Amino acid sequence: MTLSFGFGAGSQSVSVPEENLLGVLHMNPAAPERTGQEAVGYALENPIGLARLSEIVPKSKKIAIVTSDISRPCPSWDILPPLLAELERGGVDLADVTLVFGLGSHRHQTEAEMRHLAGPAFDRIRCVDSDCNDCIRMGVTGRGTPVDITRVVAEADFRICLGNVEYHYFAGYSGGAKAIMPGVSSRDAIQANHQMMVQNEACAGRLEGNPLRMDIEEAGRICGIHYIVNVVLDEHKQIIFAAAGDVTAAHRAGCRYLDTLYRKTIPQRADIVLVSQGGAPKDLNLYQTQKALDNAKHAVRPGGIIILIGSCKEGLGEKCFERWIQEAKCSHDLIDRVQTHFELGGHKAAAIAMVLENARIFLVSEMDPELVRKCFLEPYSSAQKALDDAFAILGNNATVLAMPYGGSTLPIVEQ
Repeated sequence: MTLSFGFGAGSQSVSVPEENLLGVLHMNPAAPERTGQEAVGYALENPIGLARLSEIVPKSKKIAIVTSDISRPCPSWDILPPLLAELERGGVDLADVTLVFGLGSHRHQTEAEMRHLAGPAFDRIRCVDSDCNDCIRMGVTGRGTPVDITRVVAEADFRICLGNVEYHYFAGYSGGAKAIMPGVSSRDAIQANHQMMVQNEACAGRLEGNPLRMDIEEAGRICGIHYIVNVVLDEHKQIIFAAAGDVTAAHRAGCRYLDTLYRKTIPQRADIVLVSQGGAPKDLNLYQTQKALDNAKHAVRPGGIIILIGSCKEGLGEKCFERWIQEAKCSHDLIDRVQTHFELGGHKAAAIAMVLENARIFLVSEMDPELVRKCFLEPYSSAQKALDDAFAILGNNATVLAMPYGGSTLPIVEQ
C-alpha cells in the first residue's frame, strides 16, 4: 500500500506491505453540518455559557483579540470575518481592536506572515506580534507561575482568545486559555508553567488533574479572558467545528468533539511507526515537529523504531533547544538536565531524549545530516529508504503503524 505523508509544502510517499500494516490512523469520519466561516458564524450566534458577543462587548474600549502565530494551523483568516462582523453588530469601532499574534517564545513574524494569517482583516484592524520582553505582571498563580502578560493584551479592556483544539503533549489539549499562557506571556512565566511537564499527569488528552493545564487556566482567570472562539480542523486543516463563548465551557466542547475524531484505539504497539505532523506549517523546524513524535511514542513497542517525517527546513527552530543539544554528550544527559534545571526550549530536547529511552528515531528531513546526528537521531532524506532500513533491522515481519497527522492523532492501546 502506498501512503502519503505531508512534508513541508509537498509530501513523501512510502510503500508499505499490506500484511505488515496494522493500520493508518486517520481521523474518524465526520459529517459536519457546517464548515469554515459558516461554522464560526453559527458558533457566534449560539455561544456556550455566555450571551452573544455583540450583546456583552463594551463600546469605545480597547479590545484585544489573541490568536496563534505562523507555527500553528489555526485559520485566523476564516475566524476573523464573522468575528469582526459580530463586534460591529455590537457597535464596536474596529479602530479600537488590536489583533495580537501570540508568539510565546517563538521568533517574530514577517509582515507577509501576519498578512497571511489575518487575511482581509490585516487591512481593517491593527495587527501586532506579542512581545515577551514587554509584559505587565497581573498576578501569580497558586503554583507560583507569574502571570506576566504582553502589554497590549494586559492593558486591553476586553480580551477575546482564538485557537484550534488539538492534542498537546503536556497541556492535554491546545486551545482555551493556552492563548494567554504561554501565548502572550513572558519567558519567565512560560518557563515556570512548562517545568510542570515532567509530572506524569501532564500528558496528551488529559485535562482533569493535569497540573500544567490547571496552571494555564488559573493564569487565564487572573488575566481575564472575556470570550473565546475555538475550532477543530480536519486533516486538510479546514474548520469542521467551532465553539464560542465561555473560556472553559466552549473549550471543553471543542475537546469533546476532537476526541470523537482523533482519539484512536489501536490493537497493539507496532514495531515501526511512521509519523508526520502533516506538513507545513507544523513541520517548519524540529522544535515544532517534535509534537508528532510525542504522540507516536504511545504507539511504538519498546525497542522499536519511529520514522519521523518532517521538512524542518528552518533547522532546530529555537536557540535554547539548540544549545542543550549541542552541549549534551548523550541523550540521557538531556533527561538529567531537565530534572535538575528546567529551561524553556531545552525541555523539548529532553522530551526527544525521553522517547529515545524506548525507541530509535529515524528523522526524514531537509536538515543537515550531521546536525540530525547531533540530536541523537538518525538522518534520512527519503521516508522509503528509512522504512526499508527499519525492516532490515527489525525483520521483514515487523508490524507498521502509520500516523499521517501525528500531532493531532492520539493512539490508545486497547485494554
